[in-house]
Amino acid sequence: MSTVLMSAGAVGGIIAGTIVGFILLVVIILLIWAIKKANYFRRMQIKIKESASDIDVALTKRFDLLTKQNDVVKGYTKHENSTLIAITQMRSNQGKTSNQETDMKKLSQFNADMDKVSHEISLNVERYPDLKANTLFLSLSNSCTDVEEHLQAARRLYNSNVSLYNQEIAVFPGSIVANHIHATPVDFFEAEEEKKQDVKLNF
Repeated sequence: MSTVLMSAGAVGGIIAGTIVGFILLVVIILLIWAIKKANYFRRMQIKIKESASDIDVALTKRFDLLTKQNDVVKGYTKHENSTLIAITQMRSNQGKTSNQETDMKKLSQFNADMDKVSHEISLNVERYPDLKANTLFLSLSNSCTDVEEHLQAARRLYNSNVSLYNQEIAVFPGSIVANHIHATPVDFFEAEEEKKQDVKLNF
């Protein structure tokens, strides 16, 4: 009888040990998954920052080219571009913020303001036909077109990364890890509906 009880106890111990071992295995698997997921979110954050940097570079190039274009136009019109003056001031103050969300909103506004400058330059080209024959202006216009294409590509890459990241941190069970590491949704690089296609200068 005692042998039977001992055997039953041994079996019970084996079952209990198996259950404990299984639970530990599940916990370890979940822990490894959570660590991998957290690292994945951090890698996505780095990708987003890198693609945001590409947008900033493209916007800076576009700003420089528009400034040079405006200098050429000013030689014909004899007046300052008030919009360009305003965004020059905004650009000089932009580095004072370190918040990524605020930065992207400012970059979006910066791009929208440059659309206005580009449009004003385009209108001046129509008013002063001699500009169409200015070699420097034509060269700057071609460079602007290249930069705007680069900007469009950078915008698509950034928004694609942001879309994937925002979906991943919102969907269960990834959202649990996202909440634990305080991962929050990131703003898209927006363009106003009527400005989604950059103004092209017609020559």
